[in-house]
Parts: sequence; C-alpha cells; structure tokens
Amino acid sequence: MAEKKPAEGEPITIKKYANRRLYNTATSSYVTLDYLAQMVKDGDEFVVNDAKTGEDITRQVLTHIIVEEESKGTNLLPISFLRHLISFYGDSLQAVVPNYLEHTMQSFATNQEALRKTMQEALEGFNPFGQFEEVSKQNMVLFENAMKMFSPFYAEGKGVKPKTNNSNGGQGAADIDEMRAKLEEMQRQLDSLSGDNDKK
Repeated sequence: MAEKKPAEGEPITIKKYANRRLYNTATSSYVTLDYLAQMVKDGDEFVVNDAKTGEDITRQVLTHIIVEEESKGTNLLPISFLRHLISFYGDSLQAVVPNYLEHTMQSFATNQEALRKTMQEALEGFNPFGQFEEVSKQNMVLFENAMKMFSPFYAEGKGVKPKTNNSNGGQGAADIDEMRAKLEEMQRQLDSLSGDNDKK
C-alpha cells in the first residue's frame, strides 16, 4: 500500500519499527538519526510515530538525537544545566520549565540571526565587535535569568538551599509569590529583548 504524502505545510511522518529502523513515508525510504538531525537543521517539520501502536514518539527520538550528538563530542549542554534539568522532574515547577525553556530558546535564536548578520557584514569589511558584544550581553542576560529560575530557592551566590520552617504555612506562600514575581520579571526582560531585535 502506497504511503500518503503530507499536504503542503503538514509535517512529514516518520515511522519507527521494532528493529529501530526509521521510515520516511514522504520518500518511501529508510533514514537514520543523522538524516533526521539534518531535517531539523533544514527546518523540515516531522513527527515520529511508533509503527506498531501509532504512538507519537517524536520527543524521545529528538532526545536520542541530542544524546548521539553529545556522544560525538559536540557538547552544547553544560553538566550543571543537565543536573538542574533532571532535578525538575517530579518537582512542583515541572509544568513551568518547558514553556520557559521554549521562550528562552526562541529569544536566543533571534539573537543568533543577529550574530550571523554581523558576521556577514564583517566579511564585507565592517567591524563586527560592537554588535557582537551587544548580542553577547543579551544572551548572557537570558542565561543568567534561566539559571536564577532554575535555582529560585537557593541563596544567591552560595549554591546552597536556605533553611525553611515547614511549620510556617505563610513562608511557603511567600516563596511562591516571590517565584512568580521573578518569573514575571524575566518574562518582561525576554519580551523586551525580543522587541529590540524585531526593530533591528
């Protein structure tokens, strides 16, 4: 039975079989993780479904691609970041982390385009260092805010958890209010950075 090609604008369907082989239904051919990684870099949208159950396993496959890239020595994820990320599984803030990370990476991608433009101008004889410094500052703000969000209850500059009084119900509410205020402030900073880049 011939595979149905996706309509324009729809993601390509990749099927994953029990033998771990990946099948591209758009090209009717088997592909590799490296092939899918290149699709991501090219901006080609795809979903990965389990061939037997039909379950969407795109997240697991993308995570597998990251693991493969990291094992090749292309280390993009600092160990401290990975430790923080793991610690949020099962945490009360778990629901907040995905949206925050997505927004942060979108803002970083915007800065990345600005950096690429700067490097292109450098090849034409322009001095890129002033613009490069500005982009770097913006990225540092994003990462610093991300790290603060990852450790909202840690003493600043110490890396240890402050003692809390579990018998004081008001303290827990105050911590939540403080965390919410910090997240709102970070959101405003991210929106401001995104707005500045849109004007360029």
